[in-house]
Amino acid sequence: MSANALRLGPLPKSGPVKLTITLSAELKATLDRYAALHAQTYGERVDAAALAPHMLEAFMARDRGFRKMGDKLNALPAPRGPLADA
Repeated sequence: MSANALRLGPLPKSGPVKLTITLSAELKATLDRYAALHAQTYGERVDAAALAPHMLEAFMARDRGFRKMGDKLNALPAPRGPLADA
């Protein structure tokens, strides 16, 4: 498979911030299959937990509505409370 076939390219190195989420068993299995294909494509083993943040980032970067809000969202105060620390 060609490297250009996957929307998510090689993963950049970055400092982690922990976020705990719950996925359906079906979605987890799909992420695992994507991780296997990603490893085959780029020659580096990666698990679903490592892929998920990059997938979310790519999704938000391509979301037209989110991008249109741009500076308005940046001007909002940081979230507070228990959900902000999740």
